[in-house]
Amino acid sequence: MFEFKDFDFLTDGEIDLRIEDKTPSNEEKGYLPAYKYRITMHNSNDSIGNIDIRIGYNENIYYGGNIGYSIEQAYRGNNYATKACEIIKQVAIAHGMDRLIITCNPDNFPSRATCEKVGLKLKEIINLPPYNEMYQDGERQKCVYEWSLK
Repeated sequence: MFEFKDFDFLTDGEIDLRIEDKTPSNEEKGYLPAYKYRITMHNSNDSIGNIDIRIGYNENIYYGGNIGYSIEQAYRGNNYATKACEIIKQVAIAHGMDRLIITCNPDNFPSRATCEKVGLKLKEIINLPPYNEMYQDGERQKCVYEWSLK
């Protein structure tokens, strides 16, 4: 049985990750348990973005990734997404994960650059299957990056 761990506040001294929600799995939809964080500058409550991590592996993760992030427009270009990924990987390691998947649209060059800065390797660019929620929302392809935590 999955149990959330005490990762309510994480920091690297420059940015902080503050827990917003711990979402249990939803087997019917194929959703894994997730930690959802608000990213702030260190010792500030002002949000600069969000990051979440889904714990475990399934088909949805291969298409949607273990980690999702967004940085507010005014804060982009400062490597905050890269730093947040580096911080959040400790949650995956604590849950015994040996790798993480991050996906993005092929034309999302800033996200692709983030993946490469973090050290992920591009496995492939895949076509989403028609039954996938993202396909049904109009998306067609994803870049699949993998991060070995070993």
